[in-house]
Amino acid sequence: MDITFAYLIDIFLHLDKYLGMVINQYGFETYLILFIIIFLETGLVVTPFLPGDSLIFVAAALSAAGALNIYLLVGILMVAAILGDTANYEIGRFFGNKLIKIGGGKLIKQEHLDKTHAFYEKYGGKAIIFARFIPIVRTLAPFVAGIGKMNYRHFISFNAIGGILWVLGVSALGYFFGNIPIVKNNFELVVIGIIIISIMPAVIEVLKSKMKKTDEIV
Repeated sequence: MDITFAYLIDIFLHLDKYLGMVINQYGFETYLILFIIIFLETGLVVTPFLPGDSLIFVAAALSAAGALNIYLLVGILMVAAILGDTANYEIGRFFGNKLIKIGGGKLIKQEHLDKTHAFYEKYGGKAIIFARFIPIVRTLAPFVAGIGKMNYRHFISFNAIGGILWVLGVSALGYFFGNIPIVKNNFELVVIGIIIISIMPAVIEVLKSKMKKTDEIV
């Protein structure tokens, strides 16, 4: 029983690695499983460790191979991403400070919160969009926005834009490149590449900001 339970937990935490097996066993119900994982990864501040980018990439790659319907997949994951951020915002808005105090820095690492606060302060509403492409920050950004009582209509707009761009972008990479042999055989490197690509918007924004300051000094 313990081995079975541990195995199920391993599948849940690393669904990107077991997705092909899950599709064979559960069929259409796989869409619900994917919805739940993406919703939790973006919607609960305590679950940033769940697969996000890699799961979407693998699911899209399997869609290209005919295992899933890419249109249904992308639609479901967009809804999951947007609802997840919305739920996280509400949690931060109503319970954020209490959760931080109750956790004592163990449940939610203060280091991660500080980095997200700094990111949010620097980019404002755009941070919600940029955060979609950065693991951990993606999960914490809507929570911090909720704590800061960000205007709800503004949040929803940035949330929707970010969720759509994130799911579309990673899905496109998986669908068109996921089944290329060199990609399939070097998936760990691909995941690293996805992360690098994910943080590029933030890097570009930082560079633009520095260049602007340099121009002002000159």
